[in-house]
Amino acid sequence: MSTPDPRPLTPVVRPARPADVRAIRGLVAPLAEARVLLQKEAVAYYESVADFVVAELDGRIVGCGAMHVLWEDLGEVRTLAVDRSVLGRGVGAAILQRLVDRARELGLSRLFCLTFETRFFERHGFEPIEGQAVDPQVYAELLRSYDEGVAEFLDLERVKPNTLGNTRMLRVL
Repeated sequence: MSTPDPRPLTPVVRPARPADVRAIRGLVAPLAEARVLLQKEAVAYYESVADFVVAELDGRIVGCGAMHVLWEDLGEVRTLAVDRSVLGRGVGAAILQRLVDRARELGLSRLFCLTFETRFFERHGFEPIEGQAVDPQVYAELLRSYDEGVAEFLDLERVKPNTLGNTRMLRVL
């Protein structure tokens, strides 16, 4: 059995395109089966492709992640997935940095995530939080969203089976 290569990689991280959706779904599928990420229909990926970035190595997509705006000052890191063959080699960090940069470009001051990977996110400035990251008025407005990710963010009962055990984390930018 060979030892994984510990050297960091330098992927090209770029905005996702509709043609990347199949690769994104391929990265997410095993994590969705393991109930680490939420399973989504293909149409949901096409509808949100502008939120995504992908990491490429030698023309192969080895990672993805999305930053979705939730409110005027708040975004959410979603669907951060890295191919098992490159885990621990900086691909996830490169994707997350690109998402943080995008949040700053948009003028957001906070980023939220709901994750099992608390150590990874803590290394990148996220801290666990209790309760909601928004005030009651914003919460009431967000309840009107049809987005399943917003339902996860709001910790609604209908998404509990998909979020049990996840940690709510926040980073102030």
